[in-house]
Amino acid sequence: MLKRVLIANRGEIALRIIRACRELDIETVAVYSTADESALHAQLATRSLCIGPARAADSYLNQDALLSAAKATGCDALHPGYGFLSENPDFADRCIKAGLKYIGPSGDVIRRMGSKAAARTLAQQAGVPVVPGSDGPLKGVKQAKQLAEQVGYPVLLKASAGGGGRGMRQVDAPEELEGAYKAAQAEAIACFGNGEMYLEKLVLNPRHIEFQIMADTQGHVVHLGERDCSIQRRRQKLVEESPSKALNPELRAKMGAAAVAAAQAAGYVGAGTVEFVLSPQGEFYFIEMNTRIQVEHPVTELVTGVDLVKEQLRVAAGLPLSFTQEDIHVTGHAIECRINAEDPEQDFRPCPGKTEFLHLPGGPGVRVDTALYGGYEVPPYYDSLVAKVLVHAPTRLEAIRRMRRSLEELVIEGYPTNASLAHLIMHDSEFVKGSYDTGFMDSNLEKLLELSKTCDKLSGGKEQL
Repeated sequence: MLKRVLIANRGEIALRIIRACRELDIETVAVYSTADESALHAQLATRSLCIGPARAADSYLNQDALLSAAKATGCDALHPGYGFLSENPDFADRCIKAGLKYIGPSGDVIRRMGSKAAARTLAQQAGVPVVPGSDGPLKGVKQAKQLAEQVGYPVLLKASAGGGGRGMRQVDAPEELEGAYKAAQAEAIACFGNGEMYLEKLVLNPRHIEFQIMADTQGHVVHLGERDCSIQRRRQKLVEESPSKALNPELRAKMGAAAVAAAQAAGYVGAGTVEFVLSPQGEFYFIEMNTRIQVEHPVTELVTGVDLVKEQLRVAAGLPLSFTQEDIHVTGHAIECRINAEDPEQDFRPCPGKTEFLHLPGGPGVRVDTALYGGYEVPPYYDSLVAKVLVHAPTRLEAIRRMRRSLEELVIEGYPTNASLAHLIMHDSEFVKGSYDTGFMDSNLEKLLELSKTCDKLSGGKEQL
């Protein structure tokens, strides 16, 4: 096994990796910025090093500082977590060149699957259905207009190197296309340093279904079922659950086989997700692959009993997967709600601040992944995610009721969060019936916010339900 791992990340995912390493008797080295000096991951790792100022570009995105820290502390591996450099192929290459095991796929695979255009081509070659659209990067606005006319509006413009909804624009009519193209491209260049764009037909009212896959260096590829990630705002996931109510056993088997085929075609190693849109008619299409561990990976852990981070560490050490496809059985139902330090009533404005009081839910079937503690100052420089509340229960309805109870127990004082909004989603009839799609938040946000205001007045404060 590995002996010492540098964790090139922060927050709850850094803690998640530290815990998995500790159970495998692997030492950990945490890195932190000056803004994260009091962060929990810096306190719980075997050793911690400050690698730069608060700004991410000067610390968590500073490749030289990360590699120097790994070398100075005698690490034999590096775990990138999610976000930051986790999908940067050049960084993966540099880790290998520096003699470190990179806990994830190779730079070549990240490069291939990180480009949406290249991933689309590879999926087609593997026989995986893709959304009608450009077969390669667009050459400009003129080609985008021609292709949009062919596939029909509405269309979706996407940055080839994009993610998290960045560099993406919906276009409903020809006169909107040029402006949307330029705006999406500018955002892509600013966020990813790559202005390559492609276009695809927009599947209306789809479900967003992703399949968790795990692959080892011996060529074994296994999927661990799906997660339904359709509750989104501006293409940022808010609620995830498994299994999806939209899939029957036959469709699940087809989509799982397609996910495995895509991963095999890419020569994939490690944990990743193959993402699909599912039309109301039951047709599914590959949209992209995420070449890293996902924020919502605990949902799969709860229904399968597989520790995905431990498996990542095993695979990086060269060991085969500890399970086969036949060993994977989805039991019960799991739901995750992402809790962000933001104010839904102020257009979800990020609201960093001091955690004046914290009470986390507990009891049967409840898991909370967080780096919060009483007195912790949430810095303004990074993502607003502060906690993930997860529940597991024998049935979906029981899981929904358990999540309602858990969110009612959750108390975070010192700054606004979206916990009240998540609680209301758990009561929405569309969600309870499982009949929602990716348009759920657009259709229901105004109603939910009005209800949230009413609940706040009744409870005497928006931080406590």
